[in-house]
Amino acid sequence: MDTKNTIIDLMLNRRSIRHFTGETVNEIDLMKIIQAAQQSPSSINGQQVSLIITRDKKKIKNIAQLAGGQPQVSGADVFITVVIDFYRTAYSVSRANTEQIIEQSAEGIVVGTFDAGIMLNALQTAAESLGYGTTVIGGIRHNPEGMIKLLGLPSKTYPIVGMTLGVIDKSNFPEVKPRVPLESFAMNECYDSQSVKKGVDEYDLVLRQWWDRQGLTYMKSYNDELADAYSANRYDKISSSFIAQGFKFE
Repeated sequence: MDTKNTIIDLMLNRRSIRHFTGETVNEIDLMKIIQAAQQSPSSINGQQVSLIITRDKKKIKNIAQLAGGQPQVSGADVFITVVIDFYRTAYSVSRANTEQIIEQSAEGIVVGTFDAGIMLNALQTAAESLGYGTTVIGGIRHNPEGMIKLLGLPSKTYPIVGMTLGVIDKSNFPEVKPRVPLESFAMNECYDSQSVKKGVDEYDLVLRQWWDRQGLTYMKSYNDELADAYSANRYDKISSSFIAQGFKFE
């Protein structure tokens, strides 16, 4: 039996692309990517995720600034914002003469975020299958109010994550970034805390060597990067902006 699997090969070779040629993403390809992503599953088929497709270069530069000043965003041909969308479902529920309350609960935020993650993965897989490059941009949560205003998002919606899309600059094509050891990631039957710790220790060295091979000696190790990111609240406007959009975590 032929063991070659194009989709799995694509996924195993996934990498974040931060350098684009500036060429235009083909409109037919873009529609295929969006249509493929729309087929993603969602909780109870609620389809509580929407996409905002930004091609206007001025708006993309604005998004780059809102995301903390990221050049990898400004260089993209397309920016896609993945939006938790309980505005759509609220209207549907109202048509059944009932009032929606899902966005007033922790479950609502969890469901919306989970479905948005599924959508994001589908967008990346579809885009990369057509030869385009992508990078996930969580930095839009640095200034969610700015994103909400820029995109005209109504109550009960939230810009949870973004994705750049463009034609890959092959002269700045990175190696596939390594991951923690498989045995410390996929554990049999129960959680193995010792395996996880051992995996972290090994990975810290592996990632350091990977950065050095890319010529990025200034980049931090796994441990140091997490220490910076997870010992402080990087995005301190998330709670207030969720509340302002009509959400509650109860």
